[in-house]
Amino acid sequence: MGMNSKGQGISMNVIIIAALALLVLVVLSIIFLGRTGQWSSQTVDCVTNGGTCMDSCSDQPGYNHYPAWDASCQEGGSEQVCCIRVA
Repeated sequence: MGMNSKGQGISMNVIIIAALALLVLVVLSIIFLGRTGQWSSQTVDCVTNGGTCMDSCSDQPGYNHYPAWDASCQEGGSEQVCCIRVA
């Protein structure tokens, strides 16, 4: 009786397929995380969301201060705030 030299372990094909699948998942996650970063930076922008950067909202009738988007108006040391037009 001869001994079978093949083992019962994982075949090389399975290892290669698993490595490729892992590589695809890593690439997709990098793409997804990069796009969510762009999306989150756009969602906090005053002008992109229909607001206007002003020195004060109280000076303009029909505008309310929206502090969540103030940071986009204060780039470069500006003291402006984000104002949203109230209909």
